[in-house]
Amino acid sequence: METLILTRSDVKALVTPDEIVTAVTDAFIQKSEGKVQMPAKNFLFFKNYQGDLRSMPSYLEGSDIAAVKIINSHPENRVKGLPSVMGLTVLVSPETGAPLCIMDSTLLTALRTGAASSIATDLLAKKQAHVFGMVGAGAQAQAQLEAIVKVRDVKYMKVFDRVISRAKEFTSQMSQIFGSMHIEVATTVADAVKGSDIVTTITPTKAPIVMDAWVEEGVHINAIGADAPGKQELDPRILKRAKVVVDDLEQASHGGEINVPIKNGIIKIGEIYAEIGDLITGKKPGRTSNKDITIFDSTGLAIQDAASAAAVYKKALQRKVGLLLDFLD
Repeated sequence: METLILTRSDVKALVTPDEIVTAVTDAFIQKSEGKVQMPAKNFLFFKNYQGDLRSMPSYLEGSDIAAVKIINSHPENRVKGLPSVMGLTVLVSPETGAPLCIMDSTLLTALRTGAASSIATDLLAKKQAHVFGMVGAGAQAQAQLEAIVKVRDVKYMKVFDRVISRAKEFTSQMSQIFGSMHIEVATTVADAVKGSDIVTTITPTKAPIVMDAWVEEGVHINAIGADAPGKQELDPRILKRAKVVVDDLEQASHGGEINVPIKNGIIKIGEIYAEIGDLITGKKPGRTSNKDITIFDSTGLAIQDAASAAAVYKKALQRKVGLLLDFLD
């Protein structure tokens, strides 16, 4: 009984963003159709180290894929020269329970999160959205930019990060990749948000940093950073004005952008417009007016990881990539 081991380099060589979009779309559809098992994300909090660890099991019954991901979030790792996010996914045979594959999920997490934003932006942003504001220029930033440009013609981008050197480095690198796009550093969060058609927030903050007064009619926001209890990036008054779409209502209400406003009684679960899978399957429409303010509350689902990992595993077998080990030997 052999298990395939795939490093980050292996995964990078095998996967393409388009394949991950396809996998994540299918996962959202299966969820909308009630064909997944996805227990709540579990957390260990390391308060002494300003970090946490999550375990994320899931089973996609429609495609017979089962997996468990473990992943951390340690924002202070950057000063230690380490990634702030690192993860592993174990694909398991639903038939026998045998571990089929253990793969690095650091890159895959960024790609599947970007894929969700791409899907949501396509459904919710104005068709003529050309100005993109990003708050946070960390490890997830490039995947988010690549996700947005797949579905909208971005001509102008503004990037803010509390570490100005990181924003400058990101801007320089992305300007070389996306030569026709004007990319500049925003000196404040307000500068990044004001005048943008699409805004993506990817910070670990526990207090709102995007204020209601900066958000104009017609804006679409991908709220990525709030992925654990107590985190929030948006002024709750924005949520009151917006059509809010979540990836999973239960998970978002406990650890997404809506978790603090719900806990504080500012919004109610019944005010949430839809889950993203219901928009994909046509159960509910996405944007219906250019005046709509739309928010995608992306917490990151275990089914996204399972579907993405299965796509990588299939290609690895076809191309004979990775190391096979027999753990029962």
